[in-house]
Amino acid sequence: MSVDIEKRRRFASASRAFSPGAPINQYNLFAGRIELVNDVVRAINQRGQHVILYGERGVGKTSLANIMKEILEHGITVVKVNCDTEDNFRSIWHKVFREIVIKKESKGLGFNKSDTIEQIPLDGFINGLDEIHPEDIRYFLERISNVLVIIIDEVDRIDDLQTTTLMADTIKTLSDHSLSSTLVLIGVADSVNELIQKHMSTERTLVQVRMPRMSVEELGEILDKGYEHLKMKITTPAKNRIIQLSQGLPHYTHLLGLHSAESCINDDRDTINETDVDNAIREAINKAQQTIISTYNTAISSPRKTLFSQVLLSCALAKKDALGAFMASDVRNPMSLIMHRKYDIPAFARHLNDFCDEKRGPVLQKLGTSRRFRYRFINPMLEPYTIIHGLATGIISAEALEKLA
Repeated sequence: MSVDIEKRRRFASASRAFSPGAPINQYNLFAGRIELVNDVVRAINQRGQHVILYGERGVGKTSLANIMKEILEHGITVVKVNCDTEDNFRSIWHKVFREIVIKKESKGLGFNKSDTIEQIPLDGFINGLDEIHPEDIRYFLERISNVLVIIIDEVDRIDDLQTTTLMADTIKTLSDHSLSSTLVLIGVADSVNELIQKHMSTERTLVQVRMPRMSVEELGEILDKGYEHLKMKITTPAKNRIIQLSQGLPHYTHLLGLHSAESCINDDRDTINETDVDNAIREAINKAQQTIISTYNTAISSPRKTLFSQVLLSCALAKKDALGAFMASDVRNPMSLIMHRKYDIPAFARHLNDFCDEKRGPVLQKLGTSRRFRYRFINPMLEPYTIIHGLATGIISAEALEKLA
């Protein structure tokens, strides 16, 4: 095998081991999250219980949904659909029933006519209904012999309030009749509150599984599994750098893991080092999603010399709670480190407020009440990008970043 062919093969293997552009489908590459998997599976195995899996965008909720077929025991039918902003109650269930098929056996007639089994999608049964109600959903699901797990992803994209109400009513109806079908709804924290507020009694039937950002150990497992798949190694400093830059979001671990591997393969080596991570950082900036680049530029742009870049980076580096929120006081330490002198809240309070204004995105969401305000990135994926950009442009050094680890 020539050198070029071997190198191309290794590049292809790296793209399979790390997938920043798409959720994980293979269980053997899905790192960590064992307790979360167990929580979901336990709920599925309890009749009358349904699940809502929630967390920030980018923490791996869809990846967990994608491997359900591998996790669940044989004999359970798993159906997964995605919601979009145009969806209503009818269109969501039309998608679901389109994925469910029933078998209809036809007896052969005459000589040499064999019996046939026809698979019929269920969506045809609801096409004739002018309206669909939770009782209709129960009626159809009751007549399916299979044990069903119905995964409805991105429920936070539903804009229609009536749809949210009907979905809450459906959970209540299915639970009251103890069907062998389980709904697994996937969204962000706000979508949990909306569902429960629409029907308070759903709280006892809805197992709420919060998916936090990945821990250091879980992100490390992504790298270990990926490099083991590639028969490659990574030095401890390089591994720690990728983990810190990822900010608990697996997308960036996959992204930097992939580009670091490609840098190492380019030099015909088998061990990833910090130079490879530096190369990966530059590659990640060059190939970042246009939406992230645009959001970042809108947030920090100004005709005058300002501190918007430094304050946004300090927000990205601030210590955060379990829901990704931070206080103004959490920004002081990283801001002082970046600026090489002590900075207190009044020096950047206006910047925090501006980041919550439409003129700069907004990129931050303000939570709570006066003097107790907390802030949260509206798009969590902007956080690691801001840190990577800060490193690439020299706003912060690798040494200063290590002090915040």
